[in-house]
Amino acid sequence: MNVKCMSCGHRREGLERLCPECGHPFEIIPDGKFNDTVTKNFNYIKEWVSLGETTTPLIKFDKVSFKLDYFQPTFSYKDRGSRVAISFLLKYLKKGEITEINEDSSGNAGASIAAYGVAAGFRVNIFVPDDANPIKLYQIREYSANVIKIPGGRNAVAEAASQHVGFHLSHVLFPEFRDGIRTLAYEIFNQFSGKLPDRVFIPISAGSLFLGLYSGFQHLVDSSEIDEIPEIIGVQPQLISPICSSVNDTNWINNGDTSIADALVTRNSPLAPFVINRLRKHGHCVSVSEEEIIGAREELARKGILTEYSSATVYAAFKKRPYDGKNLLILTGNGLKNAVPLPVEKKTEKDIQD
Repeated sequence: MNVKCMSCGHRREGLERLCPECGHPFEIIPDGKFNDTVTKNFNYIKEWVSLGETTTPLIKFDKVSFKLDYFQPTFSYKDRGSRVAISFLLKYLKKGEITEINEDSSGNAGASIAAYGVAAGFRVNIFVPDDANPIKLYQIREYSANVIKIPGGRNAVAEAASQHVGFHLSHVLFPEFRDGIRTLAYEIFNQFSGKLPDRVFIPISAGSLFLGLYSGFQHLVDSSEIDEIPEIIGVQPQLISPICSSVNDTNWINNGDTSIADALVTRNSPLAPFVINRLRKHGHCVSVSEEEIIGAREELARKGILTEYSSATVYAAFKKRPYDGKNLLILTGNGLKNAVPLPVEKKTEKDIQD
């Protein structure tokens, strides 16, 4: 298992999340060549935790395809990372070395780690901002995880999770979580019969999706399965677009505004420098307005695709200008996570007969 610092190359010796030499995150470099049996590409996992994962659907409309990656056990792509991270930690649970895990998340990652962690036998604590999406909090609680609300921003939430008793997993910093997202690249490769799309659109927040997808494509290149990494289009809401602003050399004012795309609210990610560097080499970044996000989600719904506002950002970006060739849009979260319950109108028997 080759785990090294993304900045200085220092090798990780234990379960550190940040390099002791320079303070930057670690990444996992896949060992060996790509194997068609996906689990064999993770030779550091000896026993797998599974909740019934399957290849997520691909829908094609003219020059654009949608990968409905929310067809996962907890209805978001985060299950790719959670499955690998929790499976990796399982050996520590069985030895009694780690029995309690903490995660800082505004929703989807928290729900995913809660489901996999509790199913594996861990006690799971999910730290969230006090204004987190109530639907996602309901989902986390239903998996029997402990929800702990923290006042303040995302940094305060992460700090609370890191200081609590137990192991701070952190889906952003824990390299095994990001490494699990490699499976998305492998599925795309198989579903396109080895002939990858010209470009792939993905939403970007902290950057774990981008870096995991990039790693999977790089592994395919290193294994001589593909010639090059396809163009990757990162998408952020205009109100919270630090990575797009850096890639495109434009101004972004961090004035505290939030976005309807509530899964894309990271302002200061420790992964940002590495995302920006690789995105400049293999793609570009597009920011979209709140109106464009809402319109894109409504249009997708009319196609029969109900996705989160955060996922709809990729369709909003695709619609901003013509893109030639084959385009793949990754839809990362189920639209029911943004559902607003409406009051049920009571009908009398006479109303029904009428």
